[in-house]
Formats: sequence, structure tokens, C-alpha cells
Amino acid sequence: MSSGDGISVVAILAMPRLYPLDVTIPAHVFGRHPGYRVVVCGAETGAGGSGPRATDGVVTEVRATHTLEDATLADIVVVPGYEGPHLPVPEWYLRTLRAAHERGSRIVALCTGVFALAAAGLLDGRTATIHWRYSGELRSAFPGVAVVENRLLVEDGRIVTSAGASAGVDACLHLIETDFGTVAADDAAREVVSAPARSAAEPQYHDHDMARPGARDDLRATLEWVTGDLAAPITVQRMAERSRMSRRTFVRHFRRAKGMPPMRWVVLQRVIRARRLLETGDWTVERIAAETGFGTAANFRVIFRREVGVTPTAYRRLRGTDVEDVSAVRSA
Repeated sequence: MSSGDGISVVAILAMPRLYPLDVTIPAHVFGRHPGYRVVVCGAETGAGGSGPRATDGVVTEVRATHTLEDATLADIVVVPGYEGPHLPVPEWYLRTLRAAHERGSRIVALCTGVFALAAAGLLDGRTATIHWRYSGELRSAFPGVAVVENRLLVEDGRIVTSAGASAGVDACLHLIETDFGTVAADDAAREVVSAPARSAAEPQYHDHDMARPGARDDLRATLEWVTGDLAAPITVQRMAERSRMSRRTFVRHFRRAKGMPPMRWVVLQRVIRARRLLETGDWTVERIAAETGFGTAANFRVIFRREVGVTPTAYRRLRGTDVEDVSAVRSA
């Protein structure tokens, strides 16, 4: 059901017992970008596969506008979270997921929607994440899945799994960033009044057991200092001093807060900044390297290619095109 006009079709499955919010989030985020067309697919069009639902006293209803066969032809298939993940999913939904994946669709599962992917056999031998509350249940029910604890989202091949509702926003922004670049993802985040997409390595929840009062504020101020002056010579020791912590204490708290070592996070911030500059301006590679703290152009090229998969010049050439051209490059 690919649109044929360079626009990617996003099919959201109207799963039984679904959480309406998990339909609203991808519909809203993807629907704000001209590179996507969003449809809702279910076993019964019009009536909706899920029927009326009441959430916190408010009656909601999700109606499918397209068939499950249409979903198998979509470019992206989104599986919303649903109640009772231990209960079986109708076989026709599992067949839809298998057929879509076999055809080459990218599949995104939000929260308990990960159980449907596992039941369809699409996560065997793969790595996945889920809302922390269900990680043990998923691991027990599907031992062939490598369940990663406390991660916002995990991308394994053409499958993206994510945690709760807010992580669903991050998953959608991640695909927009992959398809159309960092600036496009930033624009989509602003449209839905969300922070820019967080790193997939960030934890779902944070350990706030900071021994010294005000430590969290000090760490936050240090992160703002880093992102505000990426060209500066940033070291772990300098960050620790600005946070008024010993180096060892700072590293421990940083890992808890961001899910990665401090300098790894700094490199990712520099890459994000470089991507924005490549997408929006005509600065030379040498100037961008200096502006983002990579130093030399040679060092910048090596790290950028390692993190993004292409050279800075190739990235600029790709992201400098319009929506239709980018879609053509992606599908080629």
C-alpha cells in the first residue's frame, strides 16, 4: 500500500484491547510530517478492531479505515500497546506482521505491542526493550528474545521496540530522523510540543539517589554547559568539577542519568550538532569540525562516518534534498 508518490505509508494496527493513546501518538507525530501518510488498519474497517473503550472515565473509540491486507503493504507498521499482553493475539494480526516484515516494512512496537511481535516470531534471536513493568514477563514468555532492561528504545534491523508512551514519541522521532534528518525530527518534536528525540541508550527511569542535595541540578547545569559550548575542550574532569563532584562520583551519577559514559554522550551531542549544521548551512567540513569540537576535519570525518554510517559530505548531499528526493534515495 505504498503511496507511489514518494510518501511513506504508516499503518497503525487497531489491535484488540489497545491503548488509544498508543494510536494517537504515532498518528500525531508522523502525521505532522509531509513525508508520511498515516492510516489505521484493522480486522474490520469502519467498526474498528478494538471497539469503544473507556480510559479514566473518558470513552474513546478507534476506528480502522483500512484493512490488515493494506497494512502488509505499508512502509512502516506500528503496533500499539494493549491490555493483557499475556492473552493471545488473533492469528490474523500475527500473519499481518509476518507478511509486512517479509515484504520489507519497518515495524515499530510501542510498550506491550512488543508481545505481538514476539508472538509472531519476529523477535527470535533479536534484542528488544519494553516498559520496565513487563520486562520479566516478556523474558519468561519468550526466552528467545534478548530483553534489554531500562532502555527507551532498541532498533534491531528493521524492528524498533520501545517502552511506554513518552518513549513512543521518541521512537517516532527516531524514524523521522532516520528518514529525513535531525532538523526534520526537531521540527516534528516542536510541532507536538516535545523535547528533541532522546538517545536510544537513555534509560526509561532514573536513579535519583544522589547523596548530596542539589547534585541533580549541578549535573543538569553541566549538561547545559556542554551542549552550549561543544567547541570547548571538554573532559570528564572538567565536567566533574563543574558538577562539584569527584570524578568517580560524577561518572557513576552520569551513567545512572544518561545510560552511557560521559564522553560517549559528549560525542553524540557533537554528532547531533554537526548533523544540524550539515542539513541547514553551507559551512565547510573544517569549520563544522571546529565548531562541534572534533578538532580536525579528518577526525570529524572518521567519527561522523562511524556514528552515522556515511561521510559528512554524503550526509549533506542526502539531507539537502527535498522530501520527495530523500524518499527516492531511501527506497533506491
